[in-house]
Amino acid sequence: MRFAPAAAALSLFLATTASVISAQDRAPDPRAASLIAQGERALASGDTQGAIDAYEAALAVDPGYTPVFLELAEVARTEGLQGKAIKYYREALARDPGNFAAISGEGAALVEKGALEKAKRNLARLQNLCGDACPETLSLAVTIEAGPPALLAADTADTAGASN
Repeated sequence: MRFAPAAAALSLFLATTASVISAQDRAPDPRAASLIAQGERALASGDTQGAIDAYEAALAVDPGYTPVFLELAEVARTEGLQGKAIKYYREALARDPGNFAAISGEGAALVEKGALEKAKRNLARLQNLCGDACPETLSLAVTIEAGPPALLAADTADTAGASN
């Protein structure tokens, strides 16, 4: 009897894990796919809010489709909302821990926030999972090397002021 709460919690965890794992390798609901395409068109035309609305609607239609979180994260980064982007990347990683795009994207968002050490951990993780020649590894390495955008702007301003 004393193990009943632990057993219930364990069975709930296993059921949730099984449903998440089975949801990773499948196509999205056709309605969600249509909304994702709508979001991509909106983003291409510069309508970020329209893209966000479409992606969130796709997520409501098909909450088990992990790539929607990656789309939302990219839009959040475009809007300068790195904290929100990191949240979406982490949700994608919770569903699919080996998702290279989510690891790389989270690392890039961390660089944009100035958290270089955490971004370097993501880079090390990518190097272990897919190697040094993996496109995601290379992209994150270049982003880390470039450094945070705010620091680049400050360095440029300092350099311009020093030359005067």
